[in-house]
Amino acid sequence: MYPVIKPEPREKITFIHSEDLYKKYPDLSPEERENEICKEHGAIFLTGVGADLPDGKPHDGRALDYDDWATPTDSGHVGLNGDIIVCNSVLKCAYELSSMGIRVDRTALLRQLKIRDCENRKELYFHKRLLAGELPLSIGGGIGQSRLCMFYLRKAHIGEIQSSIWPDEMIQKCRENNIVLL
Repeated sequence: MYPVIKPEPREKITFIHSEDLYKKYPDLSPEERENEICKEHGAIFLTGVGADLPDGKPHDGRALDYDDWATPTDSGHVGLNGDIIVCNSVLKCAYELSSMGIRVDRTALLRQLKIRDCENRKELYFHKRLLAGELPLSIGGGIGQSRLCMFYLRKAHIGEIQSSIWPDEMIQKCRENNIVLL
Protein backbone atom coordinates (compact mmCIF):
# COMPACT_ATOMS: atom_id res chain seq x y z
CA MET A 1 0.00 0.00 0.00
CA TYR A 2 2.88 2.38 0.80
CA PRO A 3 6.11 2.77 -1.12
CA VAL A 4 9.24 1.26 0.40
CA ILE A 5 11.56 3.91 1.76
CA LYS A 6 15.16 2.83 1.46
CA PRO A 7 17.40 4.01 4.28
CA GLU A 8 20.13 6.50 3.59
CA PRO A 9 23.11 5.00 5.41
CA ARG A 10 24.97 7.30 7.72
CA GLU A 11 27.54 5.15 9.38
CA LYS A 12 29.25 8.06 11.10
CA ILE A 13 28.82 11.69 11.93
CA THR A 14 31.60 14.21 11.36
CA PHE A 15 32.26 16.75 14.10
CA ILE A 16 33.35 20.20 12.97
CA HIS A 17 33.49 23.55 14.74
CA SER A 18 31.80 26.55 13.11
CA GLU A 19 35.13 28.40 13.06
CA ASP A 20 36.85 25.53 11.20
CA LEU A 21 33.92 25.40 8.79
CA TYR A 22 34.31 29.14 8.21
CA LYS A 23 38.04 28.69 7.52
CA LYS A 24 37.29 25.87 5.07
CA TYR A 25 34.73 27.96 3.13
CA PRO A 26 35.46 31.63 3.97
CA ASP A 27 33.73 33.02 0.88
CA LEU A 28 30.43 31.18 1.45
CA SER A 29 27.45 32.14 3.59
CA PRO A 30 26.74 29.98 6.67
CA GLU A 31 23.94 28.19 4.80
CA GLU A 32 26.22 27.49 1.83
CA ARG A 33 28.96 26.22 4.18
CA GLU A 34 26.52 23.75 5.73
CA ASN A 35 25.42 22.59 2.29
CA GLU A 36 29.00 21.96 1.18
CA ILE A 37 30.13 20.13 4.31
CA CYS A 38 26.97 17.98 4.31
CA LYS A 39 27.50 17.06 0.64
CA GLU A 40 31.00 15.96 1.60
CA HIS A 41 30.17 14.02 4.79
CA GLY A 42 26.43 13.27 4.74
CA ALA A 43 25.95 14.01 8.45
CA ILE A 44 27.72 16.51 10.69
CA PHE A 45 27.63 17.79 14.24
CA LEU A 46 28.40 21.50 13.98
CA THR A 47 29.75 22.85 17.27
CA GLY A 48 30.29 26.38 18.50
CA VAL A 49 27.20 27.85 16.89
CA GLY A 50 26.49 31.35 18.19
CA ALA A 51 29.91 32.89 18.79
CA ASP A 52 31.34 35.45 16.39
CA LEU A 53 33.56 34.07 13.63
CA PRO A 54 36.60 35.85 12.12
CA ASP A 55 34.27 38.00 9.99
CA GLY A 56 32.65 39.36 13.19
CA LYS A 57 29.33 37.54 12.66
CA PRO A 58 28.10 34.29 14.21
CA HIS A 59 27.48 31.23 12.02
CA ASP A 60 23.90 31.33 13.23
CA GLY A 61 22.04 32.99 16.06
CA ARG A 62 21.78 31.46 19.50
CA ALA A 63 20.15 32.80 22.62
CA LEU A 64 22.68 34.41 24.91
CA ASP A 65 20.81 33.22 27.97
CA TYR A 66 20.23 29.62 26.94
CA ASP A 67 22.95 27.80 24.96
CA ASP A 68 26.55 28.19 26.04
CA TRP A 69 28.28 29.40 22.88
CA ALA A 70 31.15 31.33 24.47
CA THR A 71 32.93 29.01 26.92
CA PRO A 72 36.48 28.15 25.79
CA THR A 73 37.01 24.47 24.92
CA ASP A 74 40.06 22.21 25.05
CA SER A 75 40.37 22.49 21.26
CA GLY A 76 41.03 26.23 21.45
CA HIS A 77 37.56 27.13 20.22
CA VAL A 78 34.51 28.41 22.08
CA GLY A 79 31.04 26.98 22.48
CA LEU A 80 29.51 23.95 24.16
CA ASN A 81 26.56 23.59 21.83
CA GLY A 82 25.96 22.13 18.42
CA ASP A 83 23.55 21.04 15.73
CA ILE A 84 23.06 17.69 14.01
CA ILE A 85 22.79 18.48 10.32
CA VAL A 86 22.30 15.98 7.50
CA CYS A 87 22.24 16.13 3.74
CA ASN A 88 18.56 16.05 2.74
CA SER A 89 18.20 14.15 -0.55
CA VAL A 90 14.70 15.53 -1.20
CA LEU A 91 15.42 19.20 -0.60
CA LYS A 92 19.02 18.89 -1.89
CA CYS A 93 20.46 20.87 0.99
CA ALA A 94 21.75 20.71 4.55
CA TYR A 95 18.95 19.99 6.98
CA GLU A 96 19.08 20.54 10.75
CA LEU A 97 17.57 17.70 12.76
CA SER A 98 18.61 18.68 16.25
CA SER A 99 20.08 21.49 18.28
CA MET A 100 21.68 20.67 21.60
CA GLY A 101 24.26 21.64 24.11
CA ILE A 102 25.29 22.66 27.54
CA ARG A 103 23.02 25.34 28.95
CA VAL A 104 24.47 28.51 30.41
CA ASP A 105 25.73 28.51 33.96
CA ARG A 106 26.42 31.66 35.99
CA THR A 107 29.83 32.26 34.39
CA ALA A 108 28.65 31.63 30.83
CA LEU A 109 25.56 33.81 31.28
CA LEU A 110 27.62 36.74 32.56
CA ARG A 111 30.15 36.28 29.74
CA GLN A 112 27.50 36.15 27.02
CA LEU A 113 25.49 39.07 28.41
CA LYS A 114 28.67 41.14 28.31
CA ILE A 115 29.62 40.01 24.77
CA ARG A 116 26.21 41.04 23.41
CA ASP A 117 26.01 44.17 25.58
CA CYS A 118 22.84 42.97 27.33
CA GLU A 119 23.92 43.14 30.96
CA ASN A 120 20.62 44.82 31.82
CA ARG A 121 19.00 41.37 31.47
CA LYS A 122 20.61 40.32 34.78
CA GLU A 123 17.47 41.75 36.43
CA LEU A 124 15.07 39.42 34.59
CA TYR A 125 13.45 36.62 36.62
CA PHE A 126 15.24 33.63 35.03
CA HIS A 127 18.57 35.43 34.93
CA LYS A 128 18.36 36.51 38.59
CA ARG A 129 17.59 32.95 39.68
CA LEU A 130 20.40 31.45 37.58
CA LEU A 131 22.89 34.03 38.82
CA ALA A 132 21.83 33.36 42.43
CA GLY A 133 22.45 29.62 42.02
CA GLU A 134 18.76 28.76 42.49
CA LEU A 135 18.45 26.78 39.26
CA PRO A 136 20.10 23.44 38.43
CA LEU A 137 22.70 23.25 35.69
CA SER A 138 21.47 21.40 32.66
CA ILE A 139 22.17 20.13 29.20
CA GLY A 140 19.59 19.56 26.56
CA GLY A 141 18.72 19.02 23.02
CA GLY A 142 15.76 19.55 20.85
CA ILE A 143 14.94 17.02 18.20
CA GLY A 144 12.62 18.46 15.61
CA GLN A 145 10.05 15.66 15.47
CA SER A 146 8.39 17.01 12.35
CA ARG A 147 11.76 17.57 10.69
CA LEU A 148 12.83 14.04 11.58
CA CYS A 149 9.60 12.64 10.13
CA MET A 150 10.06 14.72 6.98
CA PHE A 151 13.61 13.41 6.63
CA TYR A 152 12.81 9.74 7.23
CA LEU A 153 9.69 9.78 5.07
CA ARG A 154 11.41 11.82 2.32
CA LYS A 155 8.92 14.67 2.37
CA ALA A 156 9.57 18.19 1.10
CA HIS A 157 7.05 20.09 3.20
CA ILE A 158 5.98 19.90 6.82
CA GLY A 159 2.34 19.82 5.68
CA GLU A 160 2.98 16.33 4.28
CA ILE A 161 3.51 14.88 7.75
CA GLN A 162 1.45 17.00 10.12
CA SER A 163 -2.08 18.25 9.95
CA SER A 164 -2.51 21.99 9.85
CA ILE A 165 -4.36 24.86 8.23
CA TRP A 166 -2.61 26.39 5.23
CA PRO A 167 -3.29 29.58 3.25
CA ASP A 168 -4.67 29.05 -0.26
CA GLU A 169 -1.46 30.45 -1.77
CA MET A 170 0.65 27.81 0.04
CA ILE A 171 -1.73 25.02 -0.98
CA GLN A 172 -1.49 26.09 -4.63
CA LYS A 173 2.32 26.28 -4.48
CA CYS A 174 2.47 22.78 -2.99
CA ARG A 175 0.11 21.37 -5.64
CA GLU A 176 2.34 22.86 -8.35
CA ASN A 177 5.24 20.93 -6.84
CA ASN A 178 3.29 17.66 -6.34
CA ILE A 179 3.26 18.06 -2.56
CA VAL A 180 0.17 16.67 -0.85
CA LEU A 181 -0.71 18.54 2.34
CA LEU A 182 -2.58 16.71 5.11
